[in-house]
Amino acid sequence: MTDTTSSILDRAAEAAARATPVTLAKRVRGISDRTVAWLFIAPTIVLLLAINIFPLIWAIQLSFTNYRANRPNEPIKNIGLSNYSRILTDTDTWIAMQATAHFVFWTILLQTVIGFALAYLIDRKFRGHAFWTTIILVPMMLSPAVVGNFWRFLYEPQIGLFAYIVSFFTGIPPTEILMLSSVTLAPWAIIIVDTWMWTPYVMLICLAGLRSIPDYIYEAAEVDRASNWRQFWSITLPMALPFIMLAVLFRGIENFKMFDMVNLLTGGGPGSTTEVASITLKREAFEKWRTGFSSAFAIILFVAVFGLANIYVKVLNRVKSR
Repeated sequence: MTDTTSSILDRAAEAAARATPVTLAKRVRGISDRTVAWLFIAPTIVLLLAINIFPLIWAIQLSFTNYRANRPNEPIKNIGLSNYSRILTDTDTWIAMQATAHFVFWTILLQTVIGFALAYLIDRKFRGHAFWTTIILVPMMLSPAVVGNFWRFLYEPQIGLFAYIVSFFTGIPPTEILMLSSVTLAPWAIIIVDTWMWTPYVMLICLAGLRSIPDYIYEAAEVDRASNWRQFWSITLPMALPFIMLAVLFRGIENFKMFDMVNLLTGGGPGSTTEVASITLKREAFEKWRTGFSSAFAIILFVAVFGLANIYVKVLNRVKSR
C-alpha cells in the first residue's frame, strides 16, 4: 500500500514538472532560500503595516490639526504643537496620569510579590501541585468582560458576597461597604480585580525562571551547608530576577493602557478618582470628539511607554549579563 501511494505521488510530481513551462522552471530554480522566505512573509508584513503603521502615521498627522471626527466637512487647520502644549499643561491630564501611576504601581507590586510567592510554593512540587496550579490559572483564562461584570456583582453592597465577607471580619454593615462608589475604595477595588486576574500570569513567568535554575547549584550549596534562607537570597532570587523583571515589564505595559476593567467597574468614577489615561483618551476622542487633541494625547502616551520600556529593557539586559 505504501509503495503504491509513493508511486502515485512520484507520477504526479513528474506530471507537474512536465507541465511546468521551461522558462518558469528556470526562474524557480534560480530563486534563493532567502527570497523564498521573503515571499512567504511579505503578505504578513504588508498586513501588519496596514494595521499598525498606517494608523500610527495618521494619528501623528492628526495630532497637529484641529480635526473633529463628528465634523468631517469642516476645514482642517494645522495648529502645530498647540495640542501637545495644552495636554502637558492641562491639570486634568496630570490627574489622570497620577491615577494611572497609582494603579500601575500597586498592581505590579502585588502581582509580583504574590505571583513569585505562588511560583515558589508550586516549585516545591508538593502533593497535588498540578491541580492547584490549574485552579490558580483559571482567572487568567477568563475574558476581561466576564471578570469585570462578575466582580461588579460581587462588589454590590446589598447582594454582593464581598461586602458580606468584609462585614463578617470587621463588623461594618454591608450597606456601608461601597467599593465602587467610594472615593477611597474605588481605586483599590480595581487593583484587587486586576491582581486577582493577572497574578497567575506573573506566576507562570516566575515559575519558568525557578524551573530553569540547575539542581547542581543547590546541591553545591548544600555541600557548603548553606541554609534554605541563604540559598533563597544567594541563588533563587538572583537567578530568577531576570524572569521577574520580564513579568514586571509585560504587566507594566498592559496596565499602563488598562481600559476595559476600569470602564466596566467604575467608568472612571466616582468623579475622576479612577479616571486613568485610557479613560481620558476615550472621553476626549469619542465623547468630546476632539480627535486631533486625543491623537496628540495618544502619541504622548505611546512615546512615554516606548521610552520607559526601552530604558527598562537596557537595565534588564544588564541584569541578565551578570
